[in-house]
Amino acid sequence: MDWLPWGPEALETARSLDRPIFLSIGYTACHWCHVMERESFMDIDTALIMNSLFVCVKVDREERPDLDGVYMAAVSALTGRGGWPLSVFLLPDGTPFYGGTYFPPEEKAARYGMPGFGTVLKRVSEAYRNRKSDLVSSGRDLCESIERHAGIRTAFRPPDIDLIDAALSELKRSHDPMHGGFGGAPKFPQPMVLEFLLRHHHVKGDAESLAIVERTLDGMARGGVYDQLGGGFHRYSTDDQWLVPHFEKMLYDNALLAGVYTEAFQETGRPLFRRVALETLDWLLRDMQHPSGGFFSTLDADSRASPGGRMEEGAFYTWSRETLNRTLGPDSAMFCRLYGVTSAGNFEGVNILHLPVPLEEAALEHGVSPEELFQFVSHCRTRLLVQRISRPGPMRDEKMITSWNGMAIKAYATAACAFGRKDYKEAAIRSAAFLLTHLRRGDGRLQRSWKDGDASNTGFLEDYALFAEGLLALYRADGDFCWLREAVALSEEMLGLFMDDSTMTLYDTASDQEKLFTRPRDPFDNATPSGTSSAVGVLSTLSLVTGKDRYRSVAERVLAQHTDMLRRMPLGFGRMLSAALFNLSPVLGTVLLGVPGEPGFEALLQTLQRPFLPHSVIVRSGPGENGASDLTQLLENRAMVEGRATAFVCTGTECSLPVTDPESLEKLLRRG
Repeated sequence: MDWLPWGPEALETARSLDRPIFLSIGYTACHWCHVMERESFMDIDTALIMNSLFVCVKVDREERPDLDGVYMAAVSALTGRGGWPLSVFLLPDGTPFYGGTYFPPEEKAARYGMPGFGTVLKRVSEAYRNRKSDLVSSGRDLCESIERHAGIRTAFRPPDIDLIDAALSELKRSHDPMHGGFGGAPKFPQPMVLEFLLRHHHVKGDAESLAIVERTLDGMARGGVYDQLGGGFHRYSTDDQWLVPHFEKMLYDNALLAGVYTEAFQETGRPLFRRVALETLDWLLRDMQHPSGGFFSTLDADSRASPGGRMEEGAFYTWSRETLNRTLGPDSAMFCRLYGVTSAGNFEGVNILHLPVPLEEAALEHGVSPEELFQFVSHCRTRLLVQRISRPGPMRDEKMITSWNGMAIKAYATAACAFGRKDYKEAAIRSAAFLLTHLRRGDGRLQRSWKDGDASNTGFLEDYALFAEGLLALYRADGDFCWLREAVALSEEMLGLFMDDSTMTLYDTASDQEKLFTRPRDPFDNATPSGTSSAVGVLSTLSLVTGKDRYRSVAERVLAQHTDMLRRMPLGFGRMLSAALFNLSPVLGTVLLGVPGEPGFEALLQTLQRPFLPHSVIVRSGPGENGASDLTQLLENRAMVEGRATAFVCTGTECSLPVTDPESLEKLLRRG
């Protein structure tokens, strides 16, 4: 196959040859992308057709989310569905006129009830040669339709508590009360929605909100969607019971879910949530971290069942009963009962490990203490991991993406506070330093991705917003004003590059980035938080820390544009609902003065960091520390009491008297 990268050369080649463009958008860990590549792109006859009739362009959606967004919108408008691989046919100027997702080869077409890919290629080429004017007209109509759908609202309606209640009712209605999660198969984790429900419970004390979170986290933690041996989550579950996953592992899923499990532990104290958070974060450190501190993107779903064997989905993670018997010996029978293993298997003749019954309940059934059973399981898992490491592993995509690393920074910073883990704080610091060193150009502009020493593609809104969010979490964990300063600088640049001041609208691409047939703007959370929703959260937080009303004004205006969508489609706006709740709720502004490392200071700091306090900001400073007055208003007129570590708690315009002991501080936090 003669692939060209997206860019002026590809468009000019299509114009000069007067050919349509075939655009294939996928990503490294996409199972069906690899299938279509093996079946069609690597087939000599199909490749000859593609090379002779089209200019063929391949794009990694993770590096170019702007292209993925606009062409996914086009295919969804044309077919009513989307997905990857995304296969789009374009006019030479980039206008889409036809598309789909996976197309099977001719010999499999009847099985899938679809035209074969070779047939599609020939029909599209024939239409371009003989009915080009019709394609130009339909392409123009399609682009106009997409523009109208993405139109900017000029009517603003600030969110209120009725909006929160309406969104909550819809979420409760779509919740699966049996297995947790939302909707049926395939079932996705929805971490941003779980974040919102945790915050709603924390603010309003709504028991059902917490029950939905706990049921969902329980179901995922016991299911095959969670790697029961190595830790970490697969992309999603193909069934509604969290049993059979799509086996790819993504940095963003694991960063987001580690954060949710950490917060759920802070709110409930449940050991299961702590264990899953720690195992997931430890897996990322073990298998996904670059020596310089950044985090790689993905592990593929496919791997070889044996050295030199064919690629199979999930081969690295699944087990036959015979292999377990051989590896565990006399312990196999008990382990297989605990993890739902049978001779027939639950996935293509082999077994995905899962826990049909929670280990605590299993301990009662078997007449042993939970501690004894956990020790037994830990011993078996260690032996199985040794065996699994000997297998051919899935391919790792070693590019590093700014926004995904921003999510990882936040997860490690949050866990460092919750669990008192200095190594997690160090992981967040190293990742932040990596991004600031390798993914920021000399002029200050962020880049999207880095691989093998080269940074590429100018950063998008989500890169700025999610990196700034990570830096704010790191500042909360570390207290070094350099992280706050960088977050402020990124946010200022973000507003300058992505905000249209005339409509108070945030776009996904900067004003000076490549012009497509429409300027991308997608406020919906998908697998990751949208850049818009994350930006709103960052600006709302910064307004409280810095005292700059401009940040809050922008956040409120952007929120007001999306009120109707938040009400009608809350599953797509979990992160923005959290931002709306933040702006509608009392927020604690806490200040801690003292000498880091001194026992009194550390005791107060733990009181601030260990519990779940989502609607709070923390500023701390040591004696004689300089450089903070231009960043935050919260330190104004603050002084230590008798040279002792001292804390202040403010809500709105009301501030407490200073306190110097953890018990008094804890009472103020509960009252706030």
